[in-house]
Amino acid sequence: MGRPGGGFGRPRTPRPPPTPEQILALAAKEHVPARIAKGDLEGKMKCRVWRKLHAEEARRFDQVYELMGKNPGLSLPDGFGVLQSGLTVAEFLARKERTQRKAAVKQARGEVDDTSVGAFIQGLLESKTELAVVLGERTVLDTLSAVEPISFLLTRSGRLEKLQVVMITRRSDWDLLTPHLERDPKLSQKPANVARQPDKRPFSDPRPFLDHQGERVRLTLRNGIQLESTLRVVGRFDLILGEDGHELFVPLHALVRFSAADDSEEADLDTDGDTSGDETEQND
Repeated sequence: MGRPGGGFGRPRTPRPPPTPEQILALAAKEHVPARIAKGDLEGKMKCRVWRKLHAEEARRFDQVYELMGKNPGLSLPDGFGVLQSGLTVAEFLARKERTQRKAAVKQARGEVDDTSVGAFIQGLLESKTELAVVLGERTVLDTLSAVEPISFLLTRSGRLEKLQVVMITRRSDWDLLTPHLERDPKLSQKPANVARQPDKRPFSDPRPFLDHQGERVRLTLRNGIQLESTLRVVGRFDLILGEDGHELFVPLHALVRFSAADDSEEADLDTDGDTSGDETEQND
C-alpha cells in the first residue's frame, strides 16, 4: 500500500529466529515455559501477558525456579517432579535414580536369550531328577514338580522362592562334589542377604558374563561355596556351569564374587553391607 504523498514502504527485514540459548535465558528470567519465551522473541505474546492470563501456572513456575535456585543442577522437569510429588529434592532424585537403575536392569536382561536355561530346568522337571537344591544355610533333596514366575514348586518340600536358591544340581553330582568344595569361612558362618531390588545386587546384568561362555570361571556364592568350572550358558537370571549331564545351575542373585579363572582380580561384594532390601521384586 502506498504511503500518503506517494511511494511505498520498505519491506521489513525478517528477524532471525531465536536461538535455543536465547529462549532458555528468557524463560528462566521471566519464569515461563520455553514455548512462551520463544513466542515472545518471535514477536508474539509477551511473557508478562502470559503470566497475567495464566496466573496459577505462572505461580508453579515461580516455585520451580525458586527450587532450582536453591538446588544448583536441578533441571526444570525434575523441579516440577519435586513439586508434584511432595518429596524433598533429595528424596525425589533418589527415587528417580532407583527407577533408572531398575529400567537399566530390565533392558539388560531383555537383551539375553533365556531359552537354553528354560530348557534345562524343564528337562529336570520332566525327568523327575532327584536334585540337591542348595539354600543359604541348608540343602534340600527333592524333585521339581512345577516352575512359577518367582518360585520353584518341589514335590515334597512345597513352594520355594527362587531368591532363596543358591545352586541346583543333580543329587548324584552333589554327593560327589560336597567333599571337595572350598568355602569362604566368613560367608559360611553368615550368608550374604539377597536384595529384593535387582539393581542393588552385585550381579544383575547378565551381559558381561556372555564374554566368558566356554571359559573356566571362579564363583563365590553367598553362602561361601567357591566354584571353579566351565561357564556353559548365560541366561537372563541364571548361569549354567559344568559338563554335559553334570551341570550346576547358579542364579545371578546368588553370586558375590566372579572372575575368569586366569584373572588375578575378582569382582567383589562387601559382605558387611546390608543388601537385604524391602521391596518385592519378581525374579522371572
